[in-house]
Amino acid sequence: MEPQQRSPLLEVRGNIELKKPLVKAPSRLPLPGTRFKRGPDQMEDALEPEKKRTRGLDTVTKIATSQSRAPALTARTQTQNQITAPKVPKKTGPRCSTAIATVLKNQKSGPAVPAQKPGAAPPMVGGRKPTKRPAWDLKGQLCDLNAELKCCRERTQTLAQENQQLQDQLREAQQQAKAQGAECRTLEGELARVQAQAEQGQQELGSLRARVLELEEQQCTQEGLLRELQKEQLGLQEERRGLAARLEEQERRLQASEAALSGSQAEVASLREEATGQAALLVEQGERLHGLEMERRRLHNQLQELKGNIRVFCRVRPVLPGEPTPPPGFLLFPFGPGGPADPPTRLSVSRCDERRGTLSGAPAPATRHDFSFDRVFPPGSRQDEVFEEIAMLVQSALDGYPVCIFAYGQTGSGKTFTMEGGPGRDPQVEGLIPRALRHLFSVAQELGGQGWTYSFVASYVEIYNETVRDLLATGTRKGQGGECEIRRAGPGSEELTVTNARYVPVSCEKEVEALLHLAHQNRAVARTSQNERSSRSHSVFQLQISGEHTGRGLQCGASLNLVDLAGSERLDPSLALGPGERERLRETQAINSSLSTLGLVIMALSNKESHIPYRNSKLTYLLQNSLGGSAKMLMFVNISPLEENVSESLNSLRFASKVQLPPGPGPVRIPGCL
Repeated sequence: MEPQQRSPLLEVRGNIELKKPLVKAPSRLPLPGTRFKRGPDQMEDALEPEKKRTRGLDTVTKIATSQSRAPALTARTQTQNQITAPKVPKKTGPRCSTAIATVLKNQKSGPAVPAQKPGAAPPMVGGRKPTKRPAWDLKGQLCDLNAELKCCRERTQTLAQENQQLQDQLREAQQQAKAQGAECRTLEGELARVQAQAEQGQQELGSLRARVLELEEQQCTQEGLLRELQKEQLGLQEERRGLAARLEEQERRLQASEAALSGSQAEVASLREEATGQAALLVEQGERLHGLEMERRRLHNQLQELKGNIRVFCRVRPVLPGEPTPPPGFLLFPFGPGGPADPPTRLSVSRCDERRGTLSGAPAPATRHDFSFDRVFPPGSRQDEVFEEIAMLVQSALDGYPVCIFAYGQTGSGKTFTMEGGPGRDPQVEGLIPRALRHLFSVAQELGGQGWTYSFVASYVEIYNETVRDLLATGTRKGQGGECEIRRAGPGSEELTVTNARYVPVSCEKEVEALLHLAHQNRAVARTSQNERSSRSHSVFQLQISGEHTGRGLQCGASLNLVDLAGSERLDPSLALGPGERERLRETQAINSSLSTLGLVIMALSNKESHIPYRNSKLTYLLQNSLGGSAKMLMFVNISPLEENVSESLNSLRFASKVQLPPGPGPVRIPGCL
């Protein structure tokens, strides 16, 4: 137990009682309200009449009077400080305030000494009334005042000592009050903590009581459950006896099953041996299938080479509604060597020259021009028939050989229809591009069963006035095709790529349709005298194919290029009327220049020349890896069935004939095989 501390108030009272009572002399200070309450200067003014009456007195008396004036002022100031000194601080504790009030009360309870008014008669000495000095006795009055001043000074000193003692006691009381206040705060904190602990204890007690009630309820429940379990135990014991009997029966049956299992295990071992043999046979069949696939690819490539790495097909578009019907015999499709059963490979065009005539004035007979190609498609040929002829060529791209297919002809001859198809999503009029990709996806899925995995990356660019543009550009990239350049994929690499062009991975037909729709919107077209929507640029659809057989470590890669060439018409028929005549003229010159370069490149490849002029045109430079070597090339020459376009049709047919039949021995062809 800590010792009980005394209250600060009791200590202050004890300290005051221990002090000896101070003997206070009667004060002769001027009382409030008198004229001496004023300052020294005012007192001097009050004594001025007396000074006037005593002008003849000795000068020493005046000096003494003036010297005694300052101590009196000092004593008065000290007295005022003594009276105003014991002030209570504003912010103190309750006990400190009580102690200070007690000290002040004890200080005020001392005997009060009546103050005498200045100028009053001196106090009685020995019970006799002092004699009053006459008015002229200024020296005597001055002596009395000096005596009174001396008494005031002594009283002032006594009061100053008392004030100092009281201030010391006050400071001590304040310190004790602070200590008691700190102790009080500590005790209050301890009290709050004890109260909190008590409340917590009450809560815990309530929780324990609730827990006791809960446990009692659980005990009752458990007792009831125990009784039920005892009943259930009796039932289980009965059931156990029944199960024991059944167990004996099962053991007997198990012995019989084990005997049957031994026979089954022998059969399983036999089946495993058979499965091992089947697995070995499967591996052998896989090896054989792989060998057959490689042989198929080799024979397929050999067949394509026998057909010719450079082939030319001719397609005549049908007459459109609103166009004049061509005269009979204008276009003829003679039968092949095998008769009507063979697909047509020849075309005959009849041309009447009005400038020529006979001597009799009759018109000259029509001139017939005969052409022979790898295959000729009459106007009634369907899109699926056309694709059926090139399906094997598209297969070569999946086998790892570059393939390039061109659509060549004048404006309005059906090039874009052949490559992309007609408007809408009619599957009957789909072009070569969507059909080729559908065929590639289907065959790649079939080859996946043999361990091959393929990936396809598509790009679509156009070459307009020898400037490469990206047809798959979207958003802010539209119209920035001039920034595309043809570059090597890397140092020492033979692969070419188009900078700033989009290369989009594709895996289904819907993705290809979206790309074709976007490219169709971005392609540069213009109105000419030949066609209302004339293609004024070469569009090149490239599909990069990559195949891998991880089990055997085999890889193959090739590109499929489907090119829709710009209109091949000559300058005079295609000149447009209007402010854009010079621009159209420049476009036509660039188109004809690139087409001429393409013909020169194909002829140089057919003649196996040492120098191939690929760089003479952006088109041939972009396609150089798909034109030479083991690459397969096919050109569709599209012509119009109208007689008014016979001049452009003949020019297209002659250009295709030069590509197909260059000077010197051509490629070996199998009759009846395309």
